[in-house]
Amino acid sequence: MPDQSPFTVDADWLQERLTEPGISIVDASWYLPAQKRDARAEYKAAHIPGAIFFDQDLVVDPDSDLPHTLPSPELFAQHVGSMGISADDTIIVYDGPGVHSAPRVWWMFRVMGVYQVYLLDGGFDRWKAAGRPVTAEVTKVAPNVFHADFDATQLATLSDMQELVGAGDVQIADARPAGRFAGTDPEPRPGLRSGHMPGARSVPSPTLSENGSLLPPERLKEVLEDAGLDLSKPIVTSCGSGVTAAIITLALRSIGHTANRLYDGSWSEWGRRSDTPVVTGKD
Repeated sequence: MPDQSPFTVDADWLQERLTEPGISIVDASWYLPAQKRDARAEYKAAHIPGAIFFDQDLVVDPDSDLPHTLPSPELFAQHVGSMGISADDTIIVYDGPGVHSAPRVWWMFRVMGVYQVYLLDGGFDRWKAAGRPVTAEVTKVAPNVFHADFDATQLATLSDMQELVGAGDVQIADARPAGRFAGTDPEPRPGLRSGHMPGARSVPSPTLSENGSLLPPERLKEVLEDAGLDLSKPIVTSCGSGVTAAIITLALRSIGHTANRLYDGSWSEWGRRSDTPVVTGKD
């Protein structure tokens, strides 16, 4: 296996191309309240020159009462077109820590038919620490026409999950912390039961990265297999609200596993219902 994911670029690569046409840089930072970081405020204070802020609480389905529900292709196209992004651009996505919320936006672009999208290795925190260029200047953009080519095969719905769990032949990789998976720690969102879907495996998202970098593919494979996943079979990724599940998706794609989908509703949907089975414990 190669020593790095084909879906990441390093800071040297990006810095050399900051002013190149056709490069779109996206700040996809997002944090849970417990992390006590304000992504938009941090972006306004300092960002990579030319970067556009992608608000993951805004680019959602407005008709859904779930957090972070994927918007329709038409609405997604409106949002990113207003950011000046074209589907023909090479898109570089980053967040603060490196491998936290940026994979979700990486996945969103891929679902919408853009495949030349990459994650910045090390994120903005490492970029700043290395003394690379930052700015507080507002990025000027010219609205663009973005053509979305939606790929529904990358998405799992509630009905998909009910059928798969009911049949007992699903592999679910759950990115939430181990305590929430086991049901020993409470969910951060009110009204949700504790535990996990029958058949799920615990793959806490931080286990897939180190010091702001996605693990090398060989180590990703080890982590995923150690969690009990059979990498020769299809896998659905899940988490709290569909954000960190994309880290597992990124890891799977990085090792060449393509038979995977992301459950967009994730635990915010499954855990609040009374008609969905929930189990507790480490397994």
